[in-house]
Amino acid sequence: MIKHSHITDAELRKLIRHKQILLGGNRKLKIYGTLNCKSGRRMKRENRVFFTSGNEAIDEGYRPCGHCMIAAYKEWKNGFV
Repeated sequence: MIKHSHITDAELRKLIRHKQILLGGNRKLKIYGTLNCKSGRRMKRENRVFFTSGNEAIDEGYRPCGHCMIAAYKEWKNGFV
C-alpha cells in the first residue's frame, strides 16, 4: 500500500505507467476501486492510497467499490471474499 501523501505526482504517474499501481482506495472508508472511478477521484489526497492488486487491498482490510467494481462488491457483500 502506498499513501498518496508520501509520493509526488511525477512518481505516481511513473508507477501507474509501469503498471505498478492498478487500484486506488480511501484510507478512512477502507474502500478500493479502479483508478478512473468517479468516487475515487473526489477523495482528499491525504485519504487516498494505492494498491498493486485487489488481493493486496483485501489483505489490508479494504472492500471493493460498489460503483466501479460491481461484481467484486456483490461477492464481498454476499461473503464470498
